[in-house]
Amino acid sequence: MRFVLLFVLALMGFGFTALSLTVSPWWWPPAAIALALTAVGLYDLVQRKHSVLRNYPLLGHLRYLLESLRPELQQYFVERNYDGRPFDRDVRSIVYERAKGTAAEEAFGTERDVYAEGYDFLVHSIAPVPVRETPPVVRIGGPDCTRPYDMALLNVSAMSFGSLSANAVLALNHGAALGGFAHDTGEGGISEYHLRYGGDLVWEVGTGYFGCRTKDGDFDPRQFAEQAARDEVKCVSLKLSQGAKPGSGGLLPGSKVNAEIARARGVPEGETVVSPSYHRVFSTPRELIRFLARMRELADGKPVGFKLCVGSRREFLALCKAMLAEGSTPDFIIVDGSEGGTGAAPLEFADHLGQPLTDGLLIVHNALTGTGLRDRIRIGASGKVATGADIVKLLIQGADYTNAARAMMFAVGCIQAQRCHTNTCPVGVTTQDPRRARALDVPDKSLRVQRFQTATVAGAMKIMAAMGVSEPGELRPHMLRRRTGPATILAGHELHERLAPGELLDNTPPHWADDWSAADPDRFA
Repeated sequence: MRFVLLFVLALMGFGFTALSLTVSPWWWPPAAIALALTAVGLYDLVQRKHSVLRNYPLLGHLRYLLESLRPELQQYFVERNYDGRPFDRDVRSIVYERAKGTAAEEAFGTERDVYAEGYDFLVHSIAPVPVRETPPVVRIGGPDCTRPYDMALLNVSAMSFGSLSANAVLALNHGAALGGFAHDTGEGGISEYHLRYGGDLVWEVGTGYFGCRTKDGDFDPRQFAEQAARDEVKCVSLKLSQGAKPGSGGLLPGSKVNAEIARARGVPEGETVVSPSYHRVFSTPRELIRFLARMRELADGKPVGFKLCVGSRREFLALCKAMLAEGSTPDFIIVDGSEGGTGAAPLEFADHLGQPLTDGLLIVHNALTGTGLRDRIRIGASGKVATGADIVKLLIQGADYTNAARAMMFAVGCIQAQRCHTNTCPVGVTTQDPRRARALDVPDKSLRVQRFQTATVAGAMKIMAAMGVSEPGELRPHMLRRRTGPATILAGHELHERLAPGELLDNTPPHWADDWSAADPDRFA
C-alpha cells in the first residue's frame, strides 16, 4: 500500500507540474507548491524516524504542528484564571499590574472555591491597625558578624547571568537599587551587569566556585576575599542545593561560554564548565560550619549563610549539632522549596526530589528553635513567592524574609513561555541571543521591578494591618487557617507542630527522638 501511495503522489505531482508548464505562467506558483508537497510526501514515506509520517504522509505533520502550539493554546484558551501551572493567570496578572503601576484589583469576588479541601486563608481582626508608613527590614548578622545588613521583606532570588540575559540582570539590579532591596547573583558569579547600577548584592557561591575558583575548580580564598570586598556585596550565600534540582550538578557547554560569561565565572572562554553535585571544601556538617566561619572571616565580617532545599530532617539536625559543637552559626539560611523552578532540571528531579517550601521551612524553623539557635539565625524563604499574601503566610510559617525569582521575571516581561533552557526566550529574559535580548528595555523594566516589589510589600503590610498586627514579629501560627474537610478548619498550630526554644536539648519530643539521636555532626549520611 505504501508503494502504491508513493507512486500516486509522484504521478500527481510531476503530472500537475508538467501540465502547468504548458499553460499560463499564472499556474506556475501552484505547480511549485504541488511539487514541494509531493517531495515532502515522498520523503515522509521513505524516512524512518517518525512512524506517524510514514503511515500518514503530509497529514502527519498536523500532529507536530498542534503539539508545538499546545502550550500557547493551553495558556491562552484552555486554563482558567486560578488553576494554571506553574503560575496561574490571576497571579501573573497581579504581578504585571503591579509592575506597570496599575490597580491590581478585581471585581465581582473571588473565583476560588473557598470550601475546597486545602484552601488557606488568613484571619483578619475586628480591630485592624493603621498600615505602617515604612515597611520593616530584617537585620542579618549573628554574634560573629561585624557588618550586618538590613534585608527587605521581598528580594530578588538567585538567578545567574548566563541563565538570564545581560539586560535582564541590569533591569533587576537597577530595580533593586531604586527600591532598596537585595539582588542575589545566583551561582554564576558577579558580572559587570550586577555592578553597573550599584544595587545591593547577595553573592551566591555554588559548587563551581565561580568568581573564586582555582584553575582546577577548587575554592580560591584570595579571589573570594577580593570579590567579597566589593561595596556592592552585602552578604555571601553558599549554595548547597536548589529547589528546582536538589542534589544535581550542572554543565555549561563550551559553545555557551562567551567572553562575558568567562569573565564573570573566572573560567577559560570556550571551554565546557562543570558544576559538580557536591562541594569539594567540606564533606561533613562540622566541616561545613567551619567553612562558613572561614568565609565570614575572608569577607571581613559580612553576613554569611547558606541556601538549601531541605531533604532529610536528620541531616539538618546534624548541622544544628555541628553549630552547637563548634560554637559558630551562619548568619542566615535560605530555604528553597522544591516548587522553585528558574533552574532548568530533569523532570524527575523537579517532580520527585526535595521538600516543598512549607515543609522545609517548618523543619528548619523548628530545628533551630528546638536547639536554641533560632535567635542567632535569620531565615529566608523562596519558592513561588509572588503576592503579599504569600509573604505573610511564609512569615507565619517561620520565615524572616522572602525572595522571589519567577515573579521578578514576570516583572521584567516574562510570559511563562517555559523556554528558558532553549535560548529562544521570546521576550529576551532568559537568552544570550542579542537579537532577542534587545527587546528588553532596561530603563522601563527597572521601574517595573521596583514598582512590583514596593507594591507587593505594601500589600503584605495592608494584610497584616487587617489582621491587627503592625510588625512581622506579632504574627502567630493561629492566624493562618486551612480547610481540611467539608466541615473542618484547622489553625496553623494545629496543622504543624511548633517546638519550644531548647526543646530538642531538654526534652526531645518522641517523633523527633529518632532523628535527633541519629544526627551526627561528623557525617551527613
